[in-house]
This record gives sequence, C-alpha cells and structure tokens, in this order.
Amino acid sequence: MDVKLISTGIQYSSLPESYKRPESERPKLSEVEDCENVPIIDLDCENRSLVVQQIGEACRDYGFFQVINHGVEKEAVEKMVEAAKEFFSLPVEEKMKLYSDEPSKKVRLSTSFNVKKEKVHNWRDYLRLHCFPLDQYLPQWPSNPPSFRDAASTYCMEVRKFGLRLEEAISESLGLQKAHIETVLGQQGQHMAVNFYPPCPQPELTYGLPAHTDPNTFTILLQDLHVSGLQVLHNGKWCTVKPLPDAFVVNIGDQLQALSNGRYRSVWHRAIVNAEKPRMSVASFLCPADDALISPLEELTGDGIGVVYRDFTYAEYYKKFWSRNLDQEHCLELFKN
Repeated sequence: MDVKLISTGIQYSSLPESYKRPESERPKLSEVEDCENVPIIDLDCENRSLVVQQIGEACRDYGFFQVINHGVEKEAVEKMVEAAKEFFSLPVEEKMKLYSDEPSKKVRLSTSFNVKKEKVHNWRDYLRLHCFPLDQYLPQWPSNPPSFRDAASTYCMEVRKFGLRLEEAISESLGLQKAHIETVLGQQGQHMAVNFYPPCPQPELTYGLPAHTDPNTFTILLQDLHVSGLQVLHNGKWCTVKPLPDAFVVNIGDQLQALSNGRYRSVWHRAIVNAEKPRMSVASFLCPADDALISPLEELTGDGIGVVYRDFTYAEYYKKFWSRNLDQEHCLELFKN
C-alpha cells in the first residue's frame, strides 16, 4: 500500500483502517496515569557530586529524567519550534520534495516509522536530519521556510554541547573518568527527528509511535508544552511524562545499557496522539561512531554479573534495529551472551 503524509490539512472523521491497532495492542489510555516523581536534574547546581549521583539514580531506576538549567538558550529553542511549525505548514507539494521511505537516507521527510516493514501505521509525520558534521549535511536540509537552516543549525549545536556535558556526568556516575564514554564512542554522530502528530480522530486506536527503546546512546527530547504525548514504562505501568517549561527530557538508549553492562536501562517509551490538538516534538539523538566497538566497560563486569552483552559495532546494531518492526522485542536481547 502506498503510504503518504498525514499532515495534509485533511480532516479525518474516522481513523483509516491501516492505522488501527488490533485490540490487544491498543494504548488503553484510560489506564494511564501521570508519572510521579520524575527525576529533575538541575545541571547548574554547584554541588557536582550531587548532580552526578542524581543522574546515576535516574539512569538506574527510571531510564529517563528531565533536565533544567541545561545551557541551551531559550531563544534557540523558540526559533527551532517556530521553524518546525512553519515547515509542517508548507503546502504538501513543497514538503513532498523531501519525502522518502528509505531509512538510510540522511535527510528525509517521512511518515509513520518504517512503512516498508510495518503492518500497521503510526499517526506521525517526521523530518529526519543528520546534524553532525554540520557542514556536511546542512546543504541538504530544507531551504524552505527560509529561517529553517539557521534556526535548526543553532539548535543542533547547542543541544550537542549540552549532550556532551551530560555524557561526562553519566560517565562519572558509573564511577569512570568523565571522558571515558566519549572516548569509547569516538566521533559521535547526531540526528534529529522533528515529529508532527496531527489531530487524530480516534487516538485510542493508534499510536504516534508504539512502544520502543532508542538504538542510540541517549536522546534529548524537546516536548510540546501545550499537549502531552510522551509515555514511559515505569515499574510495569505506562505513565505520562508531563511537559516541564524550559526543560528537556533525556532518555537512556540501548548503547548506554550495553556499555553499563545492564546497570542503566534503555527505557521503553511511546507517543500517543490527541483528538483536538496537533502536537510537535523535537528529538535529538547522540550516537556512537559507526565503527565504535560497544563493549561493557571492564570496571562494570565484576560482582559476579559477568559480561551481559557480546561486543558489537554501532553500525551492526543500527542495521539490525532498522531491519525489524519498531515494537518487536528489545533489539538488545539479540546481542546477549
């Protein structure tokens, strides 16, 4: 079936059949509560050892946390959001110039997740951009709206600085030198997904994105302040992560779970949709270099735990991740010893 964008301005009175989940796979929205006690990390806190400890606890017990005073300029965030809105408001013909359903393409507009593989589609359009090295990819980015490249490049650079600062604290929280993880991961890649979820006529029957973990190191998510949609699995229950002004949500990805030998958890999360309002989010993914060898750090394999995962390169992992449906079993399970 030929699947195209859903952000066309068409008002759907009912959900097209290809988006309807089987009853057993639906989100059961009435059972979902707000997340209590989501860890909030103040990166500006003068007590460094406290910040490192809080990050370690959040990575171990939750797999996600919110960060305030992260150093990303408010103006950079606002301009990114504005440029993203303008992009998705463009005429369909203009947007379709960037359309591709080929996952390996470095700059593309697409829909759902992986339309070539999936049986049921997701109520999402997204613009996916590779962001590092910036000068390599910037010429391929959308030139319309005219503000887009400037806004998105400034945002990407600021988010990267924040991400690398955070990586140092995560490294320290594992009892390692602060540069350890960065050294292991090599010249780290960076991607961005600008997600657009139009109003959906029957949100209880579908997803913006079904339950999944992220294949990268960790993800920095800018939530829509006006509409919540992010849900995470915590203690066996789905709960909603309410947007917090001037904050980012950080969630641990599969590579950190492997590097930490399973101490830190790549969190299962999903995006749900809204009947009345569109929702937008911007996810930034920090990734190991393709040839980085992902191997549990020796210091973390004691205590009789042994080595949980076999060694692999990030390129090998990423290829396997995209060859599957998003909501299959955890891809990391395929790399267990």
